[in-house]
Amino acid sequence: MRPMSKFEKKFGKYAIPHLATMLIICYVAGYIIQLINSEFMYYLTLNPYAILHGQVWRLITWIIVPPASGNIFLTFIMLYFYWSLGTTLEHIWGTYRFNVYMFSGIFFTIIGSFVAMGLVYLFYGEAWGLADPAIASLVFNAGSLFFSTEHINLAIFLAMSATLPDMQVLVMFIVPVKMKWMGIVYAVIAIWQFFTPAQVIVGGMLVLDCSIFNRAALLSSLLNFIVFFLTNKTRLRSPKQVKRQVVYKRTVNQSVRANSHHKCAICGRTDETNPELEFRYCSKCNGNYEYCQDHLFTHTHVQ
Repeated sequence: MRPMSKFEKKFGKYAIPHLATMLIICYVAGYIIQLINSEFMYYLTLNPYAILHGQVWRLITWIIVPPASGNIFLTFIMLYFYWSLGTTLEHIWGTYRFNVYMFSGIFFTIIGSFVAMGLVYLFYGEAWGLADPAIASLVFNAGSLFFSTEHINLAIFLAMSATLPDMQVLVMFIVPVKMKWMGIVYAVIAIWQFFTPAQVIVGGMLVLDCSIFNRAALLSSLLNFIVFFLTNKTRLRSPKQVKRQVVYKRTVNQSVRANSHHKCAICGRTDETNPELEFRYCSKCNGNYEYCQDHLFTHTHVQ
């Protein structure tokens, strides 16, 4: 059994189910706060300077800051779209792996914000007068706006494009486009944003080049996508494999007796200890191995 499977067996029970739904709920709360008091959002952003000065709640509350949106209708469509992507990924990967992917993206983004602050002090500290706490507070408050959940959504989208590249979505509910092509477009946009200078007006008169914040936010938030697919590419299933697993699961489900005893070969949970789980046999494992719904698509096949 590979190291990742050992960690999953030990910590999988702590995985949070329906994480995509919780993230969307956070977005909705953020939009409500924006409507009530938009200025209050500046006290929730991922500002490393403010965190080091006691505002530690920002390590968590920045997740509430929602992506930029247009009208209410487009916002609803965007929320539903990313909810559907997230829940689909959780179903295919399993709750544990989806948790690892999401929380590693959040962790890398937090680390990236502190790295960006260090680089700003190193290259622009004297020129921008960051020795003055008032100026430093303005600069890093502006820079914190680049570290948003919009990049987390991009990581979800790219993960979905890599997992199910041939899945089709209807753009504007009309034009069918495969996920792989949309993923390529999103990747090109991210690269363009990375190399585009990002200037911000601070204090109503000081124009700053905040490209460091922009690039650090992009790289750190997508680092989980890069790491996850480099380290797990042998465990991820192609669309044909996923389809074959679904067909086999349906066939086995029809033949399994209603009162039979089931036990997951990875985590050891049974239909008695966890009656809410579904258990299926794997057609690719050499032997009579059964897995719960969280490990059916993610376990290492026994040869």
